[in-house]
Amino acid sequence: MGRLLAIDYGRRRCGIAVTDPLRLVATALDTVPTAGLIDYVRRYVSQEQVDEIIVGYPTTMRGEASESMRYIEPGINRLRKELPSIPVRFFDERFTSALAHRSMIDSGVGKMARRDKGAVDRIAATIILNDYLQSRKFNNTL
Repeated sequence: MGRLLAIDYGRRRCGIAVTDPLRLVATALDTVPTAGLIDYVRRYVSQEQVDEIIVGYPTTMRGEASESMRYIEPGINRLRKELPSIPVRFFDERFTSALAHRSMIDSGVGKMARRDKGAVDRIAATIILNDYLQSRKFNNTL
Protein backbone atom coordinates (compact mmCIF):
# COMPACT_ATOMS: atom_id res chain seq x y z
CA MET A 1 0.00 0.00 0.00
CA GLY A 2 1.37 3.41 -0.95
CA ARG A 3 1.08 6.81 0.61
CA LEU A 4 -1.54 9.44 -0.08
CA LEU A 5 -0.25 12.91 -0.87
CA ALA A 6 -2.32 16.07 -0.39
CA ILE A 7 -1.84 19.50 -1.94
CA ASP A 8 -3.20 22.80 -0.69
CA TYR A 9 -2.82 24.60 -4.03
CA GLY A 10 -2.22 28.33 -4.01
CA ARG A 11 -1.20 30.96 -6.54
CA ARG A 12 2.25 31.39 -5.03
CA ARG A 13 2.77 28.38 -2.78
CA CYS A 14 1.47 24.88 -2.33
CA GLY A 15 1.37 23.11 1.01
CA ILE A 16 2.04 19.40 0.83
CA ALA A 17 1.18 16.64 3.30
CA VAL A 18 1.52 12.85 3.14
CA THR A 19 0.35 9.80 4.99
CA ASP A 20 2.52 7.04 6.33
CA PRO A 21 2.55 3.90 4.14
CA LEU A 22 -0.29 2.37 6.18
CA ARG A 23 -2.37 5.55 5.73
CA LEU A 24 -2.93 5.98 9.44
CA VAL A 25 -1.39 9.41 10.01
CA ALA A 26 -1.19 12.53 7.86
CA THR A 27 1.91 14.68 8.30
CA ALA A 28 2.89 18.06 6.91
CA LEU A 29 5.69 17.56 4.40
CA ASP A 30 6.71 20.81 2.74
CA THR A 31 5.72 24.08 1.13
CA VAL A 32 6.88 24.63 -2.43
CA PRO A 33 6.49 27.47 -4.92
CA THR A 34 3.55 26.70 -7.20
CA ALA A 35 5.82 26.99 -10.24
CA GLY A 36 7.94 24.11 -8.88
CA LEU A 37 5.09 21.86 -7.73
CA ILE A 38 5.19 19.38 -10.59
CA ASP A 39 8.96 18.88 -10.33
CA TYR A 40 8.68 18.46 -6.55
CA VAL A 41 5.89 15.88 -6.78
CA ARG A 42 7.65 14.04 -9.60
CA ARG A 43 10.81 13.76 -7.45
CA TYR A 44 8.81 12.67 -4.41
CA VAL A 45 6.91 9.91 -6.22
CA SER A 46 10.18 8.63 -7.70
CA GLN A 47 11.38 8.00 -4.12
CA GLU A 48 8.13 6.98 -2.39
CA GLN A 49 5.16 4.94 -3.52
CA VAL A 50 2.19 7.28 -3.83
CA ASP A 51 -1.15 5.71 -4.74
CA GLU A 52 -3.27 8.84 -4.89
CA ILE A 53 -2.96 12.63 -4.86
CA ILE A 54 -5.64 14.65 -3.09
CA VAL A 55 -6.02 18.31 -3.99
CA GLY A 56 -7.98 20.80 -1.96
CA TYR A 57 -11.10 21.90 -3.81
CA PRO A 58 -12.04 25.43 -2.77
CA THR A 59 -15.76 26.07 -2.65
CA THR A 60 -18.06 28.93 -1.76
CA MET A 61 -20.47 28.77 1.13
CA ARG A 62 -23.04 27.49 -1.37
CA GLY A 63 -20.82 24.53 -2.24
CA GLU A 64 -19.97 25.86 -5.71
CA ALA A 65 -16.42 25.98 -7.07
CA SER A 66 -14.72 29.18 -5.97
CA GLU A 67 -13.10 31.71 -8.28
CA SER A 68 -9.65 30.30 -7.49
CA MET A 69 -10.45 27.11 -9.40
CA ARG A 70 -9.67 29.04 -12.58
CA TYR A 71 -5.93 28.90 -11.77
CA ILE A 72 -5.96 25.61 -9.84
CA GLU A 73 -7.50 23.48 -12.58
CA PRO A 74 -4.83 24.18 -15.26
CA GLY A 75 -2.05 23.40 -12.78
CA ILE A 76 -3.66 20.17 -11.66
CA ASN A 77 -4.35 19.15 -15.28
CA ARG A 78 -0.60 19.54 -15.94
CA LEU A 79 0.12 17.39 -12.89
CA ARG A 80 -2.28 14.71 -14.16
CA LYS A 81 -0.56 14.78 -17.56
CA GLU A 82 2.90 14.44 -15.97
CA LEU A 83 1.85 11.60 -13.65
CA PRO A 84 -0.87 9.70 -15.54
CA SER A 85 -0.53 6.55 -13.43
CA ILE A 86 -1.47 8.30 -10.16
CA PRO A 87 -5.12 9.26 -9.64
CA VAL A 88 -5.61 12.91 -8.69
CA ARG A 89 -8.80 13.71 -6.80
CA PHE A 90 -10.28 16.94 -5.53
CA PHE A 91 -11.58 17.09 -1.96
CA ASP A 92 -13.49 19.92 -0.26
CA GLU A 93 -11.14 22.29 1.52
CA ARG A 94 -13.61 24.75 2.97
CA PHE A 95 -12.23 26.54 6.02
CA THR A 96 -8.87 24.71 6.03
CA SER A 97 -6.83 27.92 6.15
CA ALA A 98 -8.94 29.22 9.02
CA LEU A 99 -8.60 25.86 10.79
CA ALA A 100 -4.84 25.93 10.20
CA HIS A 101 -4.58 29.38 11.81
CA ARG A 102 -6.77 28.24 14.72
CA SER A 103 -4.62 25.13 15.28
CA MET A 104 -1.50 27.29 15.37
CA ILE A 105 -3.08 29.57 17.98
CA ASP A 106 -4.35 26.62 20.01
CA SER A 107 -0.92 25.00 20.02
CA GLY A 108 0.69 28.16 21.36
CA VAL A 109 2.49 29.31 18.22
CA GLY A 110 3.51 32.95 18.61
CA LYS A 111 2.10 35.79 16.54
CA MET A 112 5.29 36.20 14.47
CA ALA A 113 5.46 32.48 13.66
CA ARG A 114 1.80 32.50 12.59
CA ARG A 115 2.75 34.94 9.83
CA ASP A 116 4.69 32.12 8.13
CA LYS A 117 2.28 31.49 5.26
CA GLY A 118 4.19 28.35 4.30
CA ALA A 119 3.41 26.82 7.69
CA VAL A 120 -0.27 27.65 7.23
CA ASP A 121 -0.21 25.99 3.79
CA ARG A 122 1.43 22.82 5.18
CA ILE A 123 -1.08 22.61 8.02
CA ALA A 124 -3.97 23.22 5.60
CA ALA A 125 -2.71 20.35 3.40
CA THR A 126 -2.56 18.14 6.50
CA ILE A 127 -6.13 19.07 7.42
CA ILE A 128 -7.31 18.28 3.88
CA LEU A 129 -5.61 14.90 4.03
CA ASN A 130 -6.93 14.08 7.52
CA ASP A 131 -10.45 15.02 6.45
CA TYR A 132 -10.08 12.86 3.35
CA LEU A 133 -8.88 9.91 5.45
CA GLN A 134 -11.82 10.36 7.84
CA SER A 135 -14.31 10.50 4.98
CA ARG A 136 -12.90 7.28 3.53
CA LYS A 137 -13.04 5.52 6.92
CA PHE A 138 -16.61 6.72 7.39
CA ASN A 139 -17.51 5.31 3.97
CA ASN A 140 -15.44 2.15 4.54
CA THR A 141 -13.37 2.71 1.40
CA LEU A 142 -9.86 2.89 2.85
